[in-house]
Amino acid sequence: MQNQKPSPTIPAENNLFKIDIHTHILPATWPDLRERYGYGGFIRLEHHKPCCARMMMDDKFFREIQDNCWDPKVRMHECSHHQVGVQVLSTVPVMFNYWAKPEHTYDLSRMLNDHIAGIVADYPDRFIGLGTIPMQDPDLAIKELGRCMKELGMAGIQIGSHINDWNLDAPELFPIFQAAEELGAAVFVHPWDMYGKEKMSKYWLPWLVGMPAETSLAICSMIFGGIFEKLPKLRVAFAHGGGSFPATIGRIVHGFEVRPDLCAIDNNVNPREYLGKFYFDSLVHDPQALDYLVNLVGANSIALGTDYPFPLGELEPGKLIESMPYDRATKDRMLHGTALEWLNLEKSLFVKESANISKIKV
Repeated sequence: MQNQKPSPTIPAENNLFKIDIHTHILPATWPDLRERYGYGGFIRLEHHKPCCARMMMDDKFFREIQDNCWDPKVRMHECSHHQVGVQVLSTVPVMFNYWAKPEHTYDLSRMLNDHIAGIVADYPDRFIGLGTIPMQDPDLAIKELGRCMKELGMAGIQIGSHINDWNLDAPELFPIFQAAEELGAAVFVHPWDMYGKEKMSKYWLPWLVGMPAETSLAICSMIFGGIFEKLPKLRVAFAHGGGSFPATIGRIVHGFEVRPDLCAIDNNVNPREYLGKFYFDSLVHDPQALDYLVNLVGANSIALGTDYPFPLGELEPGKLIESMPYDRATKDRMLHGTALEWLNLEKSLFVKESANISKIKV
C-alpha cells in the first residue's frame, strides 16, 4: 500500500467538514476460516470479477460487495467526491462471529483489527479505526480491547446489539464496558443477528424492522441495566439514529413510571434522564425524523453516520444534514463536532475556509 495521500478539494460554496462515524470495511482477502478452525458458518470472499466480490457463508451467497469495501484508495476517491474528510472504519457486523468458539473469534478479531490499524497507519488523516472483540468471552474481549487501544492506536470498538443470549445489561459484559471507560475507548453499537428474523423471511424485513428494534433493545438494556449510571464517562454511540428507540421513548418512560416493579428493578432513574448522555448517528433517511431526533436529544448528541458502502446507508454522505434549515454551527456540530467529542479527538490544522480537507489527530 502506497503512502502517497490524495489532496482532494472542497468547492468554495461548501466548506463543511465531515467525519463519518459509521462505515464498514473488510480485508481484500483472509484465510479460509472453515479450514483454519475446523467448522463452518464463517464468511469468505469470492472475487468473481474485477472490482466485485461475493460474500459467501460457506457455500451460501450472503451479499455482493464492490472494491470500495476493501480498497482504501477507492474509498478516498468516493469520500473526496462527497466532501467527506474522515471515515471511521469498523468491520462488517456479520464478521462479529460471537457464536463461534471464543479463541477463534479472538484470532479473527486480531486479523481484522490489524488490517484496519494498517489502513489508518497508511492514511492517518483520512481514517480512524474501531476494533472488534470477542464479546462472548469477556476476558479475551478485554485483552483485545487493551491491544486495540494501547498497541494499535484505535479510538474504540464496535460491538453488536446483543451477544448471543446476553443483552447488553448482562453482568458478564459489565467488565468490558468498565474497561472501555477506563481506557477511554469509544463504543459503537451496531445491530446484528436480528431476533425474530425467522418470522421475517420476506421483504428484507430483518433489515427494515429487525434492525431498528435491535438498536432499541440495546439502548433499553443499557439504560435499565444501569450501565450509564454506573459508568458515566463511558462514551457510547448507537447506529441508525437509535433505531426505534427515539420514536418509542414516550412508551418506554410511561412503562417505567406505571410498572417500576418490572422496569426499575436494576436502575430507578427515569430513562429520559439519559437523553443527551449517549450518542446517535444521523442515519434516519428522513428530514422529519432527523428534526425530531435533534429536538429530542440535541445536535450535540448526533454525529454523521452513513453505513458506507452499503445500499441501505445514506448514499450522499451528509446530504440530509446539509439540507436541513439549521444554522452553520448546528450543521458543523453534527457533521464533525459530535464525532470529535465521542471519539475524544482533537482538530489539527483545521481551517474551515481552506480548500484542502482538514486533518485531525488523536
